[in-house]
Amino acid sequence: MRLVHSISETRDSVAQIRSRGLKIGFVPTMGALHEGHMSLVCRARAECGFVAVSIFVNPTQFGPNEDYDRYPRTLGEDTEKCRAAGVDLVFAPSAAEMYPEGFDSWVEVKGTLTETLEGASRPGHFRGVTTVCAKLFGIVQPDYAYFGMKDYQQLLVIRKMVRDLNLPLGIVPCETVREPDGLAMSSRNAYLSPEERRAALVLSKSLEQARAGFNSGERRAQAIREAAENLIASEPLAAIDYVAVRDADSLEPVEFIDRPAVLLLAVRIGSTRLIDNTVLS
Repeated sequence: MRLVHSISETRDSVAQIRSRGLKIGFVPTMGALHEGHMSLVCRARAECGFVAVSIFVNPTQFGPNEDYDRYPRTLGEDTEKCRAAGVDLVFAPSAAEMYPEGFDSWVEVKGTLTETLEGASRPGHFRGVTTVCAKLFGIVQPDYAYFGMKDYQQLLVIRKMVRDLNLPLGIVPCETVREPDGLAMSSRNAYLSPEERRAALVLSKSLEQARAGFNSGERRAQAIREAAENLIASEPLAAIDYVAVRDADSLEPVEFIDRPAVLLLAVRIGSTRLIDNTVLS
């Protein structure tokens, strides 16, 4: 496995792989790797001849009052996990490498996909996500890029960007990986105190309750949303940012679920903001 920090080294490695005719699988991450990330790596390893992982805490997707400075940075541990999983290349650039002095070019997806839910709560977030992903796709030149469905809205935004810009790669969605008690794996789970960790289970429990209602025949979006909201509201440490039922492809609001939909949550547990979702179809 090679650990590289420069764009030029990454491009040199990719050129060698291209000359051998191998398919390149790419997993973009911000590090602090957990089993959810590693499930993406394993999927890429199974499907591609060469696997690259990026580890980069992207400053442009954080707002001014968010957790950029304290976001976990564990490069040594992350590279060892990648090595053990059979990753071929880890690209770990600095912020200056990705955004040199004078940088002022941005990739933006407009419309409902970026202006609602996470886009409304975190202005500018998706501009940072799409810009860094477009840059990474150009640097690594993957055939396939692997994204977890826990960040469901992000997945749809990246897929639209790739389609609209005719980028020559496939976006592969991968199921959310959960702890044994149901909590979706996230690097931000490390912020939770033991009491907050227990309280955070209300997210997955609310999704389970909503899904049970759907499976029993409930199709009214408001009823499903309210069931989830009421359960979350019963947890004293939880504060709801949003609970929404949306079309699974467009994220447009729905009133009656007669096509695939998704229930999306953003909840603060103490000072930690967590997201989760479940597809209803």
